[in-house]
Amino acid sequence: MTTISPFHIAIPVHNLDTCRTFYRDILNCEEGRSSDHWVDFNFFGHQLVIHYKPKSKEESQTNSVDGKAVPIPHYGVVLPWDTFQTFAVDLKQKGIDFIIEPYIRFEGFVGEQATMFFLDPAGNALEFKAFKDMSQLFAK
Repeated sequence: MTTISPFHIAIPVHNLDTCRTFYRDILNCEEGRSSDHWVDFNFFGHQLVIHYKPKSKEESQTNSVDGKAVPIPHYGVVLPWDTFQTFAVDLKQKGIDFIIEPYIRFEGFVGEQATMFFLDPAGNALEFKAFKDMSQLFAK
């Protein structure tokens, strides 16, 4: 059996204070160490570090999935099914502007999953998903 260890991801933000507030107060991530250039967060059991970087003029790209424009690149986590449902309601109540509203993909089929996409205040795309049956996470 393979155990999954927490991952570490570092993302650029051009507005450190605004993103710090977003990850802490909107996504409810516990803040860890920080400096005037970066902030660590407990991102659902993983280490997320937001690093200051001047704003880029690079345009975002998308890939079509289920007829929806999925932003590339994006990052996120797979949550337990019930946690996803509660989290989605909380985000809606907080007024998150979704790129892709929470919905169910492959309903009733192998790989049935809930997914949603939105941006952080620096324009980084986040995806949160949940599998009805976690054993199907890597099913073909």
